[in-house]
Amino acid sequence: MGDGIRWLADGDGAAGWMSGLVFARGIDAEELAVRMGGAPGAGTQPIADAEVLELGMTVYRPGERGDGVVRVGEHAGWAFAVEYGDSTGGDRLKDISRGGAEAIHYVPVGEHPPATVFYAHDGRSICGFGLCEETVRWGEERDLLLPALAAAGILRPDGTAYGDHENEDYTARSRRALAVVEERFGLSLPPALLTEARLPAYAVSGAPDMTTEDPDFDVVCAWATANGYPLPSGRLRLIPALLRRAYRHATTD
Repeated sequence: MGDGIRWLADGDGAAGWMSGLVFARGIDAEELAVRMGGAPGAGTQPIADAEVLELGMTVYRPGERGDGVVRVGEHAGWAFAVEYGDSTGGDRLKDISRGGAEAIHYVPVGEHPPATVFYAHDGRSICGFGLCEETVRWGEERDLLLPALAAAGILRPDGTAYGDHENEDYTARSRRALAVVEERFGLSLPPALLTEARLPAYAVSGAPDMTTEDPDFDVVCAWATANGYPLPSGRLRLIPALLRRAYRHATTD
């Protein structure tokens, strides 16, 4: 199985500010991006996790949808999408799984509310639960994973919890639940694919600026160097929003 996915519970290995992670089997990476709301053929040049920060995103807009971006790739028989901002994995999971495909959505939030895992197949919402709150399950086949959760000692066969879990370490318990999902669906995703690998990015909601080169990059960088500001990545040649604002404030009459 290699890296599996249980490491996602540790938090420190996941992408810096991802808002979710979608896996899909039966479609390729670009089709996954398109089913999530991206335009066909509109992927950027491949970028790493840290470089997403240099795209022009407004995550929250009062009264309307914020910007959402995904980086997509493929590994171990599954396409995957790393979500950033106001992404669409939770909204579109059934559509992602249409036509016989399978889709899994992982949302890495804290203990309350818990991180969640949801599985869809062939346009149907099959099952889902919160990590460390597996007694609350939902979907058309909410108990699909119950035998595996019971075999792992997470739940009793009737779906109730063991009393001695109350004092169990949250991360260790989450790893055990993710191991059930990992083994049931054959999921494996090395941490480096989320953080270091350069993958094409797609806009899936809102109106993010997906430009991957600013024409005044050299001018702004020269100003930043002269004024003690940290320099942005030279690979994408994008000026981060905070540096852009500082430059405009200093150079605009």
